Amino acid sequence: MRGRVLIVAGSDSGGGAGIQADIKAVTMLDGFAATAITALTAQNTEGVFGILPVAPDFIRRQMEVVLDDIGADAVKTGMLHDTAVIETVAAVLADKAPAVPLVVDPVMVAKGGARLIEEGAVDALKQHLAARAAVLTPNLPEAEILCGQAIADVAAMKRAAETLLRLGCRAVLLKGGHLPGDTVTDVLATASGFRTWESARIATRHTHGTGCTLASAIAAGIAQGMAIEAAVDRARDYVLKAIAGAPGFGRGHGPLDHAHPLRG
Repeated sequence: MRGRVLIVAGSDSGGGAGIQADIKAVTMLDGFAATAITALTAQNTEGVFGILPVAPDFIRRQMEVVLDDIGADAVKTGMLHDTAVIETVAAVLADKAPAVPLVVDPVMVAKGGARLIEEGAVDALKQHLAARAAVLTPNLPEAEILCGQAIADVAAMKRAAETLLRLGCRAVLLKGGHLPGDTVTDVLATASGFRTWESARIATRHTHGTGCTLASAIAAGIAQGMAIEAAVDRARDYVLKAIAGAPGFGRGHGPLDHAHPLRG
């Protein structure tokens, strides 16, 4: 097992997204997942029915004891619900893991529509975490919030990714699943330029946790020493197969098949 990933994110009681999806993805890609839980949620495939935030001091303690003992080869952040949490996470990383690559999944809205970050915390996310990220992985609605511009096509995705790069991150993977059409296009922007991936849209409602899963799969690759493009390649392949094999659980947006590598 190679690659230690510290995941700082919220828990999903339905098991499809959040910490649960993160742990599954990292483990299935032969990494080691450690966690610092930022919030408990009561949710299932139909939506989020309650959120219980974890105090920033306890988030700090979770991160510190893991980093002091086990260490990390990459850190991945997910649901960070307010400014105090974001500032706490950033402070621990600056103190305990300043050189460790950071993958920031700017989780803002749940699949069912529930808002998962306070409006005032977006600037803190940009300033304290996106600015030092190795990879920022927004979907289109998140990117529109972060860069303040509408994104209606692939050309607009590239312009938005360039805008987000100027926050200071080394790479932006802008996910295009929210655009209409039979083809899904993802755009990776770095200082060297752009790379795009295209894949046929899979007709399914079982896509809960795709963003968490993709970001954690990328973090696992980076933790294992892969270059960013290679980590994205493997992560996209993993997620596409997980969507295709989704077990069909629940009445709403169901979970993915995270364990598909076990079945070859």
